[in-house]
Amino acid sequence: MREKNARDYWAANLRLIFSYLVVWFVVSYGFGILLVDQLNAIQFFGFKLGFWFAQQGSIYVFLILITMYAHSMNKLDKKFDVDEQ
Repeated sequence: MREKNARDYWAANLRLIFSYLVVWFVVSYGFGILLVDQLNAIQFFGFKLGFWFAQQGSIYVFLILITMYAHSMNKLDKKFDVDEQ
């Protein structure tokens, strides 16, 4: 049973990592490069939104994702009883 628990934990960890990487990719590459022309039609704090995502928005989202990942991993660790006590 312990090996199955370890496999389930690792599978849940990989799903979590993949989902956060997808969000990071969409924000940094999608919003900052692919959709920059469409987003530049929108103003955000006096800047074109596409420019803002390319320069700062993707960094802010990355920092938020790091925080969310740490929180999610703590919950996952508790769920699989591998948390630090």
